[in-house]
Amino acid sequence: MYLGEALLAAAALILTMLLCTRSRKGTMRILTGLVFLFAIGITAVFLVSFLRALFSGRSFEPGYIPDKSSLSQIVRIACISPWAFIGFENVSHAAEEYRFPHQKIFRILTIAVVSTAALYIFILLLSISAYPPEYDSWLEYIRDLGNLEGIKGLPAFYAASHYMGQPGIFLLILSLLALIITSLIGNSVALSRLFYSMAKDEILPERFARLNTQQVPANAFRLVTGISILVPFLGRTAIGWIVDVTTIGATLIYGFVSAAAYKNAAEKGDSLEKHTGLAGLLFMIGFALYLLLPNLFSTGSMEKETYFLFVVWGILGFLYFRSILARDKAGRFGKSLIVWIALLSLVLLVSLIWMSQSLISSTETARIHIEQHFFEKASPEDYEEDTAFIDEEINALKQADSRTILTVAGLFTFSLAIMLTNYSHMKKREAEQAVALGHVQRIAFKDPLTGVKSKNAYVENERIINESIRSGTPDPFSIVVCDVNGLKYVNDTFGHKAGDEYIISAAQLICQVFLFSSVFRIGGDEFVVLLTGPDHIARHSLLNTLRQRSEENIQNDKVVIASGMSDFEENQDKNVHSVFERADALMYQNKQALKKLGARTR
Repeated sequence: MYLGEALLAAAALILTMLLCTRSRKGTMRILTGLVFLFAIGITAVFLVSFLRALFSGRSFEPGYIPDKSSLSQIVRIACISPWAFIGFENVSHAAEEYRFPHQKIFRILTIAVVSTAALYIFILLLSISAYPPEYDSWLEYIRDLGNLEGIKGLPAFYAASHYMGQPGIFLLILSLLALIITSLIGNSVALSRLFYSMAKDEILPERFARLNTQQVPANAFRLVTGISILVPFLGRTAIGWIVDVTTIGATLIYGFVSAAAYKNAAEKGDSLEKHTGLAGLLFMIGFALYLLLPNLFSTGSMEKETYFLFVVWGILGFLYFRSILARDKAGRFGKSLIVWIALLSLVLLVSLIWMSQSLISSTETARIHIEQHFFEKASPEDYEEDTAFIDEEINALKQADSRTILTVAGLFTFSLAIMLTNYSHMKKREAEQAVALGHVQRIAFKDPLTGVKSKNAYVENERIINESIRSGTPDPFSIVVCDVNGLKYVNDTFGHKAGDEYIISAAQLICQVFLFSSVFRIGGDEFVVLLTGPDHIARHSLLNTLRQRSEENIQNDKVVIASGMSDFEENQDKNVHSVFERADALMYQNKQALKKLGARTR
């Protein structure tokens, strides 16, 4: 790639970023207009040229390359289809901003896929609808493109010129320019929205989630542009490797999406979506095998550097996810060991393939050197015979190498399956133990007499709140300490059964007053209320209600409860216990006030 081409690409990326970040509505209008321009322009050039080709009796034979199986050619083209579908995910990336029902997304995606496939086909058919007179067929013409210059080296433009002259060339140039610009805008917008969402989920730094005055994530746009600008300077060959890596990546992503759709459909009982999800998963597995096992199903279509880049990509993914885990205080990531094992296994498999392709490449280089050394003076007959023998041996080596990789991959997969089965049994046992432990905890955290929470539950809540205080993230709360007056008198006079009913009445009264807070029984006649949410806001009126009810009950000879309340002071309290002590002291003051009103204190 020439420096001028790289600088032109960089300038186009920068201009796209400036346009998208400074005028949101203007960008969308330009995008819509250009979409109509390239769709109508390509269609018009194709129809005029193709119809004239048909009327002129132009032959489109052969339908397939003669010296290869037609089925293998179809499969080879089908296996790059995941790469061809890169770009349609833009619809989902921008879904958050749609102003129409999301149920229409499937229809929009279908229209996009069908129309884009049609435009692809139009360009392909246009490219073989005309060829220079010195060639006998379009296949002969296409095979010789590397030796042609000017407009003859561009089949679609040659056909447009042949049937429509300069207007055809101009319209096709305009259409393809519009196609390039819409691709730049569409992909930049979609990726910026993706980075914006990732920043909101704390996967990327927070600055990429900021919006400018146009409500556009400008920092995310700058990140997209900054990474993209570097790519043209790597050169055309390296860009080809990167594109091949995206083919593998797209296959994995679409396979994952299909698996997720299958799982969700199975849970919902949606038979149609379940079968389509399974079909998509199986197709992607087939594509992945075709791409990742070269020389087994085909002669291989990707360079060894592609596999090496994929391995590097996987390792970088591990490293970056490590930084995410370091920031993941909520524990949202890294809970599934199988995901890590699957990625590690994929990296190992692709590493083996890269090693295999490197060995084959070295063997091919050695063959060339051998030919140059030994066959320069050989007769044509001997040269052809010896070359055929070497080719046969090289092909046998490739097949043996592929079988070795397949065997190693099979043994590793079998071992991995056994390990995952063992892991599944371990997780199942842990789940059963967790259920049993949870049942025990529910029993331990519930007071059997009153039904409110127990002292164990209070200790656990106290621990959790103390951790939040130490980390500097406590929520506002207050504590009400309650003591049941006269329990000893009831037990001594009416018996312990009446005493139990007295305690139950006290618990019911406390729960009736504090409807939205946790109530704990921490002793025989002691209760604690942890005030949060609405009860914390209305804490003073609720406490007055409890005290008024207790004062009224003195006259009615019903349950009487002494109470005290204290608020958590962030700059003063280092733990829950200090709040409890203040509330407990205020409770004893209230107990003395109730005694003066005639309440029994024991």
